[in-house]
Amino acid sequence: MNDIPLSALFIALGILLLLSAFFSSSETGLMTLNRYRLRHLAKIGHGGAKRAEKLLQRPDRLIGMILIGNNFVNILASSLATIIAMRLGGEAGIAIGAGLLTLVLLIFAEVAPKTLAAMHPERIAFPAAYILGPLLTILYPVVWVINSLANALLRLLGVDTKNLSGDQSLSHEELRTVLHEAGGMIPKRHQKMLVSILDLNKVAVEDIMVPRNEITGIDLEDDLPEIVEQMSHSHHARLPVYEGDINNVIGVVNLRHVLHLLGREDFDKAMLRELLTAPYFIPEATPLTTQLLNFQREEERVAMVVDEYGDIQGLVTLEDILEEIVGEFTTDPYATSRDIHPQDDGSYLVDGGVNIRSLNRQMDWQLPEDGPKTLNGVITEYLEILPEPGTSVKINGYPIEVVQTSGNAVKTARINANLRAVPSKEVSEG
Repeated sequence: MNDIPLSALFIALGILLLLSAFFSSSETGLMTLNRYRLRHLAKIGHGGAKRAEKLLQRPDRLIGMILIGNNFVNILASSLATIIAMRLGGEAGIAIGAGLLTLVLLIFAEVAPKTLAAMHPERIAFPAAYILGPLLTILYPVVWVINSLANALLRLLGVDTKNLSGDQSLSHEELRTVLHEAGGMIPKRHQKMLVSILDLNKVAVEDIMVPRNEITGIDLEDDLPEIVEQMSHSHHARLPVYEGDINNVIGVVNLRHVLHLLGREDFDKAMLRELLTAPYFIPEATPLTTQLLNFQREEERVAMVVDEYGDIQGLVTLEDILEEIVGEFTTDPYATSRDIHPQDDGSYLVDGGVNIRSLNRQMDWQLPEDGPKTLNGVITEYLEILPEPGTSVKINGYPIEVVQTSGNAVKTARINANLRAVPSKEVSEG
């Protein structure tokens, strides 16, 4: 060894340091790859991604092979550094050489390459996969022995080594986080739509249905001219038809199939009955994801929502569910809403029967949705009495003033979101 020039030893040491840096950066790069992007790139034919994905199918073998290579070159580098130190400074130089080599290895073969790989994993991992693949084939017998011993030790410690590739599936909350962190890669509106789809399973039809007292329907006990007038000026394409009471629904009429008959002299209630389709009833606790699929399977667009006793509680349409995903079908949030009226002072006059979930979605508010479904219900639940006009209540920090009552319900309330404070419950009589 004394016959080898120092320059050759330094060159060999430099090569070993480069190899150590390669193994260190390869390990970090491969382990920090985005597995879903990796799967996508491999699917579209990216060579480096295919090789990296194959290596990561057995991470125990990959790590074993990298550590074998890394430890081998580090030990060899330490031996060369010792020889160089002895030739330059004798036995006293060994300690100095060991200290310098440790510093050089940490900086140039560990910290720097691993930091680079963590910042740009694809740039490091994909080229490295072309080298590590054949190297794993060459070293496979050694890797197999080492991994067998390591896995046996893990099993003794109670660790399951059967699923070594790990669980790559995402939960709902993890997928939600991925969507929120996508940033500019997914337009904001598309992010909201995708998150809304994830939330459909948390929402039941009772949360979005039109309440029973607000259902627009045709009562066959009304006079025929009144029925014709109602159908001629209806804003809805489909209307439930009942006799006397909404609980006696006998069918649903599609106005597109009946409007051309309204001008005929022989048009009567019997003709209207022939055009009815059977009513479609659903439980009020049905999740929206389930109901969306049910609408598709049953080829229905309107459903009557019933409680456990079979009494009708409301009505829900396919459009209502779609609006939960894409938002209101309007460019102006107030253009088609007859329930929300902006005022000059920045407050809003809101109909007491408005659905709280719909109100929150339209106005980006945070009124409580875990209790009553309407604004009237939320106010009366907080007050525990039917309030008089002028009564004020602060719910979730939103100042709400009862403007008008009708019968046993709040008909109109004023909400001033600009004055929202820390959520609290405060009541005062006006």
